[in-house]
Amino acid sequence: MDNGVESTGDIDLDKAVQQWLQFDKNPKTTSCVREMVKNGEVEELRKCFGARMEFGTAGLRAAMGPGVSRMNELTIIQTTQGFCRYLEQCFEDLKERGVVIGFDAREHVASGGSSKRFASLAAAVLISQGVPVYLFSVFTPTPYVPFTVSHLGLCAGIMVTASHNPKQDNGYKVYWANGAQIIPPHDKGIAVAIEKNLEPWPESWDTDTSSQSPLLKDPYQDMHKQYLQAIQQHCFHREVNKCSEVKIVHTSVHGVGHIFVQAAFDAFGLRPPYAVDEQKVPDPEFPTVEYPNPEEGAGVLNLSFALAEREGSAVIFANDPDADRLAIAEKQPSGEWRVFSGNELGALLGWWVFQCWKKQQTESKSSVKDVYMLASTVSSKILRAIALKEGFHFEETLTGFKWMGNRAKQLLDQGKTVLFAFEEAIGYMCSPAVLDKDGVSAAAIAGELISYLTTKSMSLSQQLKAIYEEYGYHITKNSYFICHDQNTIKQLFERLRNYEGENSYPKQCQGFSITAVRDLTTGYDSNQPDNKAILPTSKSSQMITFTFDNGGVATMRTSGTEPKIKYYTELCAAPGNSDLNQLNTELNNLVDAMVENFFQPKKNKLIPRPDS
Repeated sequence: MDNGVESTGDIDLDKAVQQWLQFDKNPKTTSCVREMVKNGEVEELRKCFGARMEFGTAGLRAAMGPGVSRMNELTIIQTTQGFCRYLEQCFEDLKERGVVIGFDAREHVASGGSSKRFASLAAAVLISQGVPVYLFSVFTPTPYVPFTVSHLGLCAGIMVTASHNPKQDNGYKVYWANGAQIIPPHDKGIAVAIEKNLEPWPESWDTDTSSQSPLLKDPYQDMHKQYLQAIQQHCFHREVNKCSEVKIVHTSVHGVGHIFVQAAFDAFGLRPPYAVDEQKVPDPEFPTVEYPNPEEGAGVLNLSFALAEREGSAVIFANDPDADRLAIAEKQPSGEWRVFSGNELGALLGWWVFQCWKKQQTESKSSVKDVYMLASTVSSKILRAIALKEGFHFEETLTGFKWMGNRAKQLLDQGKTVLFAFEEAIGYMCSPAVLDKDGVSAAAIAGELISYLTTKSMSLSQQLKAIYEEYGYHITKNSYFICHDQNTIKQLFERLRNYEGENSYPKQCQGFSITAVRDLTTGYDSNQPDNKAILPTSKSSQMITFTFDNGGVATMRTSGTEPKIKYYTELCAAPGNSDLNQLNTELNNLVDAMVENFFQPKKNKLIPRPDS
């Protein structure tokens, strides 16, 4: 091998390492690679250089460190060069409109990588090609990037974040000119362009020159102000908010959310939430939590519970580190804390947003027939039940806000009103100003809901019960197994597709009769006359949904960003059937049967969710 580096004995690996050392200008990552070669750490080198990170609809997400399979300065430059060339193909006016770039507070000292540094390198690449860049000067919530794309009419947006992933990870998320995350075929087009532009252009490393360029603008002050104005369109009870004595505790879990949620509460006239001091300043080490993910429940909220007890607060809000998601917990009369699921919060927020819209219709003549709500296919069907009774439209999309954001934009362009969209993974779109999940606006709107309910002497739990009693109970149980072996995952799903001979799906599961099967990997749907699924299919991910004759629905799918096989189950009861114990027992039995028969965790050596 050249560059004064010994051979590893693997020609392809030597070639990849050689190219890396030729292209990389970061002393920390080059030194790390040289050290691995010198010490003969061939397996570690294979992990770093075996396969390039795959650019998908979620962009990139991987651990920070050296090599083509990691997030680092060189892979950020290569990715942005490819993205830039793809944008040039798609937009004749790219150099007039430009691109926005935001970042969170992540940092990796060992490799010299940080979200801020990655963002400035992405800006340097684009500016070197004459593209105007709106680079936020400080960390911002992820929703500020799609907001800026839509508000300023830009061609695209880049957000450098790994959201709620472990501290060593980072990511590169891309928004299109419509303000929503990219969907196919853009991901493939960008991936091809990246492969054609691996060698850094002369100015790509030059952040000093780009930082002085007239093409670089800082949108922070203006966009922060405009965002707060936009979300105030959804504040309908300012007088109630101003008088409210409700105490809410808020944690940003060492992420960026603190100052933005405080500002959003102020914009709604709400009393400022009590901030968890130990977690309010962004800290890339996430020192007080094992996982910086409020979806994991109580473990992330221990400090919030303690503060709430001290301050006499009955409600806790928690954002994930890039503030695009929101978890809520409420103290029950027993003294226990109830952490609401994403489906339960979807029911509460969807109901509330519709009530607010309905009240406004005394002044306007908008038709309920033009109103839409959206949810991902693995989320609760509660919005469908509300829509059936109230007369608005409900639509299901594939999993992920990229699909809901793009569909919302289509509907808005047709003159429709998109009131709300949600996914069970605590993501909510309460305002069309951001065509993605937004934990900041959701926090302010939930704050107003709580203030309003307090005037009626009702808690969130009581209101949720009232929703279920009016529209029918929707009981859900979601979890996952961890599996690092792709072959095991493939075999597990293939067994279900060939359950009783070739191309035959299960007809029952331990006594629970299956009435329909939809497989969005192969495009099969037994409910359709031609057995062809209506929702888009993707061979690159596994996803099968079973419908049972007792009103149960169960979906099994792989995660796009983590080594997990997830399951989502729901039992939808008709209004009036309020025997909750019986419904829960039936759902638990269904889940147990599905886990034992379809997942076969012992045989497949699956690791259960840590808290299950």
